[in-house]
Amino acid sequence: MNAPVRRPAAQPSALILARGLFPAGVALAETDPRVPQPAAWPEERAGLDRPRPERLREFAAGRTAARHAMAQLGQPARAIPHGIDRAPVWPAELVGTISHCTTTCLAAVAEARSFAALGLDLEEATPLPLDLIPAICTEAEAERLAPLPEAQRGLAAKLIFSAKECAYKAQYPASRQVFGFQTLEILFDAEAPQTSGTFTARFLHEVPPFAAGTRLPGRFGLALGLILTTMALRR
Repeated sequence: MNAPVRRPAAQPSALILARGLFPAGVALAETDPRVPQPAAWPEERAGLDRPRPERLREFAAGRTAARHAMAQLGQPARAIPHGIDRAPVWPAELVGTISHCTTTCLAAVAEARSFAALGLDLEEATPLPLDLIPAICTEAEAERLAPLPEAQRGLAAKLIFSAKECAYKAQYPASRQVFGFQTLEILFDAEAPQTSGTFTARFLHEVPPFAAGTRLPGRFGLALGLILTTMALRR
């Protein structure tokens, strides 16, 4: 990676960016967690451990965005509770994913007959602190980042962080296993990723049902000071 991602010109909405990164058949919706949203349903709030007001707003914004996306698929409004692992529990015929930062919340939903899983991660496009790189990046990833100027290295590391979060969400419905950042390696499909492109997340160790070496394809984009990474794993 000789040059890191660069900050792009602003776009009208993070939703526009997301639509360019997901294939047809994936419904998307955006909400703003900074403004009042319809309250999360009682069965969705069950088990939340005294959430802070801002956390509850983000949670409600995510569920609202998910219901908007479900409606685009012709689905009725339904609760999206969370399991003991905190992962959303989607209706059996749907797959979905939710991500948010301080300024926006995005949800992606698709029919389970067409997609095995979705992944989505949204981060502010600020550099990752350099002292966190050893925890987030494999040795090979860190070596590829090392020649970059400090600020560019931090931003590229933040992109790797987001890609791993996205891949983790996409694989979790199949594995139901928690693992660390060193389990996945992110490989960009261009030598010098800029404001958008593709990547693969490669399993360095077996995580059943994923064998070591399994690759999951993803896409990324930057706009509005945000990093967005996505995966849509087809049946």
